[in-house]
Parts: sequence; structure tokens; C-alpha cells
Amino acid sequence: MKRLVIKVGSAVLTQEGTLAIKRLNNLVDLIAALKKQNIEVILVSSGAVAAGFTSLKLDKKSVTNRQALAAIGQPLLMKHYKEQFRQYDITCAQMLLIADDFDSRKRTAYAKGAIEILLQNNVLPIINENDVTATDELLFGDNDQLAAHVTYHFNANLLAILTDIDGYYNKNPHQYDDAKLQKFVYEIHNEMLQGEQTPNTEFATGGIVTKLKAADFLLKHGINMYLSSGFDLNYAYEFLVNQNHVGGTLFKVQ
Repeated sequence: MKRLVIKVGSAVLTQEGTLAIKRLNNLVDLIAALKKQNIEVILVSSGAVAAGFTSLKLDKKSVTNRQALAAIGQPLLMKHYKEQFRQYDITCAQMLLIADDFDSRKRTAYAKGAIEILLQNNVLPIINENDVTATDELLFGDNDQLAAHVTYHFNANLLAILTDIDGYYNKNPHQYDDAKLQKFVYEIHNEMLQGEQTPNTEFATGGIVTKLKAADFLLKHGINMYLSSGFDLNYAYEFLVNQNHVGGTLFKVQ
């Protein structure tokens, strides 16, 4: 594996209405371990709205308020990342993208050119949706679709989504005691995409369906996706750093 995209969602990065600093720091440690193996890493990070809420307590039910919170929170989020990556001598770069950037060949080429320069110089690109202008992500996506397009258009070998569940189950594990984790998934069926989008925190906007849509997009383009817990990174560390698949779900191209 040469190039990896890691996507971490708001459910992982927030706790009790504020940033979950310990989990953020654990993520930094994981990325540093990957970069020591000369793996190029691109981080797609949610959490700007939650970071903004630590400074200004606006009603998050309003989209315009969430846009304002994202504008406040994005530099705060980057400040935390930069401070933590500095201990590993890793330089961070911020990139704010919207879905339309991938609908334009010119804009996609410009973004890809910037990514290549950053990676060639051992800089970690940290990508987030430009929430001030792209309200769809605030309402529906939580960056899962953005991460899938980043993986495809920026020529990564794998997307790893770190979230509030430890993998994909054959049924909802919160409702059924006999739900079984699927270690491998080779195809996304239509009925899998018909479930409800059920984010588990006040800041999250995604759910398992948005992750399945991301996997479906990537599998159709010949790229694997890994889904695991962002609360406990042991499984992700084993899979990504040690190439040992002991937990989590791999959506694998046949």
C-alpha cells in the first residue's frame, strides 16, 4: 500500500459537546506510525462544527448556525492537529473542498496537483468539506462521500473510515443480539442502501448508509475500503500498520 486516505467522523472527534482530544491524539499517533512506513496519508476530517461550538453555543438545528460554527471551528481543529503532529515533525496542510470540485476536470486537476506536491514533500493534507458553501454535507453526508471521491480522484489504494462502530454487521447490533460482524463484504446490494441514515451524535450527519454508499462507489472503481472503530484504534492499527486483519470490515474488490 502506497497511498491511504483516512476519514474520521464527528462521532469520533466529539464528546459531550466538545472535541475529544484523546481520540484525536490517538489518531495522530496512528498516522505517524503509517508515515514511518513511508505510506502517504491523506486525512479527511470532520469536526469543524463541534470545534466551533466550543467557542460559540449556537443552536445546531439551524443550517446557517452550523455553517457559522464550521467557520469558527475549522481553524481551531487545524490548530489541534498541527500541535499534535508537530511532536512527530509532521507538517500539516489544510484543503477545503466541495463536491463540485470533482465535477470539474480543471478544478479536480488543480486539487490533485496540490495534493501531489504536498505528498512529495512529506506534508500531511487534511481535507474537510467547505461547510460554509456546501450545505449538503452538513445535512446528509458527514464527509463519507467526500472521502470516497478523494480516494478515487487522488489515486489512493485504500479508504479507511474510522467511526463509532467496529465494522459492518449483517443486522443492527443495537437492536439484535445475534448480529454478526462481516469481516469481508464483496458487493453492496440495493437493500443494504435502503436503511435509515442514523447518526449517533448531535454533531454527526452520516450513518452506516453513507458509508455503504462510499464503499459502493469505491468497489465499482476497483478500490477497497476498510471500516473500523475510531474509539479504539487497535483493530485499525493492526490492519493498517501491521497488515493483520483481526477486526473491522474490509469491503474488498473481487
